[in-house]
Amino acid sequence: MTKLKHPTVSVEWLFNHLNEDNLVVLDGSIKKVVNPSSETSEVQIPNTRFFDLKEAFSDTSAPFPTTCPSEEQFTKEAQKLGINKDSAIVVYDDKGIYSSARVWWLFKAMDHDNVAVLDGGLPEWIRLGYKTEIKTSKPIEKGDFVANYKSELMRFFDDVKEASRKKSPLIVDARSEARFKSMEPEPRVGLRMGTIPNSVNLPYEDLLNDNLLIPKQEIEFKLQKFAKKEDKLIFSCGSGITACVLALGATISGYQNISIYDGSWTEWGSLVKD
Repeated sequence: MTKLKHPTVSVEWLFNHLNEDNLVVLDGSIKKVVNPSSETSEVQIPNTRFFDLKEAFSDTSAPFPTTCPSEEQFTKEAQKLGINKDSAIVVYDDKGIYSSARVWWLFKAMDHDNVAVLDGGLPEWIRLGYKTEIKTSKPIEKGDFVANYKSELMRFFDDVKEASRKKSPLIVDARSEARFKSMEPEPRVGLRMGTIPNSVNLPYEDLLNDNLLIPKQEIEFKLQKFAKKEDKLIFSCGSGITACVLALGATISGYQNISIYDGSWTEWGSLVKD
């Protein structure tokens, strides 16, 4: 039985463990919000299952994108993917590390810790010359996964409003510096520029070197400019996707009191007018 003890695994590790009985490989790719015309890859790591982050694993009735689904919805859709209570889940995306961290965080929020992000994702897998296959949908036996929502890992508007006012927990924004400082418009049509008051900026791309995460010591250095390891942190971004890259880096660095602002700037910028 594979037990994942670290928040990430390397492509070499995945290649060597691809045939483990309880291993499930998920493709959590989505198009980038800042470049919606970008195509998703036509190939996948062998025997991958597609984790539909935008539809199956989001509350599509909510007013804002990629809203965290209910326990019931997550359980139903995870079982459809053949995920079991004892599954070891490795999730990747075709950008390197982008939306895969959101999938990782959702599983943690649903009380499944045997999950890891593939460091470097599909681009690193391809760069090292490992085999791919054309994306296919194969019959999957229903799993027995059961979600148990851990509400402390997700934060919502009222929580963040209070944190902003009290300056605690610290709100860390993963958007680019230009978006954080209102130097360039938001990619979503009609969404105002701006910043959550009393938040700080750490662009998620600062934790990446091409497709791979930078070394742990460098991630720690960037985070410790803002917060000690015992501090409480809320990570935000545009819509709750890349905030999870910061959560991944923080988890690797030993931070434990962390959460994601699910609606992020899309919600805040829509509900707060200045």
